Amino acid sequence: MGSPEAPFWEEAINSETESIMSNHTWELVDLPPANKPLGPKWIFKKKMKVDGTIDKYKARLVVKGYRQREGLDYFDTYSPVTRITSIRMLIALAALNGLELHQMDVKTAFLNGELEEEIYLEQPEGFVVSGQERKVCRLIKSLYGLKQAPK
Repeated sequence: MGSPEAPFWEEAINSETESIMSNHTWELVDLPPANKPLGPKWIFKKKMKVDGTIDKYKARLVVKGYRQREGLDYFDTYSPVTRITSIRMLIALAALNGLELHQMDVKTAFLNGELEEEIYLEQPEGFVVSGQERKVCRLIKSLYGLKQAPK
């Protein structure tokens, strides 16, 4: 955060944190015995325009999911996909039948997935709640990096 671009990165971090908090992605709890929290990691990326100039700065909080253990932290992994023709068909059917369609924000798509497993995350660097430094985040919704996140 000592670079000349620091204000842009801080804005990107604040935007990501705001998305996480507004989606009620976790709650602070005491770590249960025999559980190990996963670590968080900030990923920074510059999104570029076609002409090579910077479009925006993107920060993403990612879980170090490579430490997850099958059968304990996750049970199955898959990524549901659909064809554009299927989406067009649903939109056409909704239009023909006067149905109402809703969409969700793709920017936070992974933050909408409810978790069935109990997963604990260390508080992210720079966002440790004062007075509750020893608590961990119990994930309620999915975060990038979890094995079951695409589910």
